[in-house]
Amino acid sequence: MADVVEVLVPGGRANPGPPLGPALGPLGINIKKVVDEINNKTKDYNGMTVPVKVIVDASRNFTVEVGTPPTSALILAELKLEKGSGTPNTNYIGNLSLDQAVKVARVKMDAMLSYSLKNAVKEVAGTCVSMGVTLEGKKPKEFIADVNAGKYDDKLSQPY
Repeated sequence: MADVVEVLVPGGRANPGPPLGPALGPLGINIKKVVDEINNKTKDYNGMTVPVKVIVDASRNFTVEVGTPPTSALILAELKLEKGSGTPNTNYIGNLSLDQAVKVARVKMDAMLSYSLKNAVKEVAGTCVSMGVTLEGKKPKEFIADVNAGKYDDKLSQPY
């Protein structure tokens, strides 16, 4: 039976310290090799927290599976911000364009429950509500209403 270790690591900057090292140490594998592989696979997510699953089999071979960062981390990366608003309903910290929202939706598509690009963009907009981010200069709920009304169908009807 395989042992599975699931951790959140900074993209491209994992190290053998906590939380990775203490979780992998008892499994008897080369932690440096695991860390190097994780850093290689997560280098595209530099600066974001990335979920990683390390699967170690009985013969001490390992495989590394990398998930996608949370939607909020992708939005912050698009806006080049450190964190969301402390008071999201009154203080807005940034504005996400439709193209940026589509980009985030495409990255997260496999992890979302949506079957269309239109619904995936609405999920991204829903995350913007709690972060204090506007979309196309509008509050997220107004943007979602516009999407539902078909205002952006020309860009959102594309296959994903």
